[in-house]
Amino acid sequence: MKNLQEQEKQELLQAERSIFTAPLQRRSFLQFAGAGAATIALVAAGCKKDRNDPMVPGGVTLNFKDDFGVLNYAYALEQLEAAFYIQVASNPPSGFSPAEKQYFQDIQFHEIAHREFFKKALGTAAIGSLEVDFSSINFTDRTSVLGAAMAFEDLGVGAYNGAGVRLTTDAYLVAAGKIVSVEARHAAYVRDLISNGTFASSPQVDANGLDKALAPDVVLAAAGKYIKTKITVTNL
Repeated sequence: MKNLQEQEKQELLQAERSIFTAPLQRRSFLQFAGAGAATIALVAAGCKKDRNDPMVPGGVTLNFKDDFGVLNYAYALEQLEAAFYIQVASNPPSGFSPAEKQYFQDIQFHEIAHREFFKKALGTAAIGSLEVDFSSINFTDRTSVLGAAMAFEDLGVGAYNGAGVRLTTDAYLVAAGKIVSVEARHAAYVRDLISNGTFASSPQVDANGLDKALAPDVVLAAAGKYIKTKITVTNL
C-alpha cells in the first residue's frame, strides 16, 4: 500500500510539472481536460506564487463564436475569483476562525489552478489579465468578505451552468463540469458559514433540485462591478 501511494504521488507530481511547463494548445487541451480531480488539487496546493501578467490597456473582447470564446469567458471569471481569494488569504479578517483562514488559503489555490488551467489551454488565444476593482469590499470585515465570496461563488456556478450549452467539444464540457462542481462546493461552504443550513437553498437551488443557470450577459453585468478592464462581447 505504501509503495502504491508513493507511485501515485510521483505520477501526480509529474502531472503537475507538465501542466505548468508544457504549452497547451487545442490538441493538448483535450488530453489535459481528462486530468483527474486529484491532479487539479495537487496543482492548486503547489501553486504558491501568483503571476503578475501585464494588464490590457485597451480592454478585452469575448467572442462567443466558438468554444474558445466560452473558455475565455470562464478564464475572465476565474481571474476575478483568484484575485479576490488571493487578497483575502494574504490578509484575512481578524474575525475569521483558524478553520476559516485555512479554508480561504485552500480555495485561493483552487482558483489559481482554475485560472492557470484556462490560460494554458487557450495559449495565444487567451485574453490578457483583467484589472479588478474590489473597492466595494471591506477586506477587514468578516461579514463583508463572506458576502462577497458568496456573490462570486454563486455567480460562478450560474455562469458555468449557463455557458455549458454553448460548448460543442465534449472534452471542454467535461472539464467545465469538473470545475463547476468544485465551485459549487465552495458556494455551499460559504453560504453555510453565513447562515448554517442554507448551503443548498433558494434562490440558488429551485424546487426541482436544479441550480441556477445564468446567461453570459447577466453574469458580466454583475461581475462588471468588480472589473476595471473594459470587456466587449461579440456573437453572444
